[in-house]
Amino acid sequence: MLKTELLHPEILGALAAAGHGSKVLIADSNYPFGTGSSGSAQIVYLNFSPGKLKATEVLEVIARHIPIEAAEVMMPGIGPEPKIFKEFRTALPEKVELTPRERFEFYDQARSSDTCLTIATGEQRIYANILLTIGVVAPPDDL
Repeated sequence: MLKTELLHPEILGALAAAGHGSKVLIADSNYPFGTGSSGSAQIVYLNFSPGKLKATEVLEVIARHIPIEAAEVMMPGIGPEPKIFKEFRTALPEKVELTPRERFEFYDQARSSDTCLTIATGEQRIYANILLTIGVVAPPDDL
């Protein structure tokens, strides 16, 4: 039994096997999970029902358990920035900026062999997709 807020065994296993430069995709319920992710990525389905679990809820927990060095988001071709981006920024470490990607460019990035984990959420807001790049764990100060 674990005493941590992240309990999902498949997510824990995929994150434990990942390293610096590996990518984690957290995607909304409209995302094409089968074709929009790397063939080698583990897909974890957390889309229990519409609205459950939200992409932001998953991001908040994941962000507390891995070092994040970069974050890419799917940006609409026209119109304002999606409101969910503000919530993404709140959940990410302060130094991490959102890098916008056009839809098909985002799919290409998510299909990269570097993507080790895809998490399907029940998020209903559109453009609620975020691709995280794992950073490094800093050594203790005494090393």
